[in-house]
Amino acid sequence: MAKGKDARIRVILECISCVRKGVNKESPGISRYSTQKNRHNTPGQLELRKFCRYCRKHTTHEEIKK
Repeated sequence: MAKGKDARIRVILECISCVRKGVNKESPGISRYSTQKNRHNTPGQLELRKFCRYCRKHTTHEEIKK
C-alpha cells in the first residue's frame, strides 16, 4: 500500500477564541491539541469543543493546516 493513501491522518486543533484575541497579556498562548481523523468519514474540517488552559474554559477548537 502506498504511504500517502492512508484513511487516518493526523490533524492539529487550535482554539479559535485565543486566535481571535491574539497573543497578548490576557491570553499568554494558543491552545493546541493533536489528534487523528478518518478522511473518508469526515472530509471537511474537524471542529471539537476542548478545554483551553489559556481561556480557562471549554471552547471550540478547529482543524488547522500543518
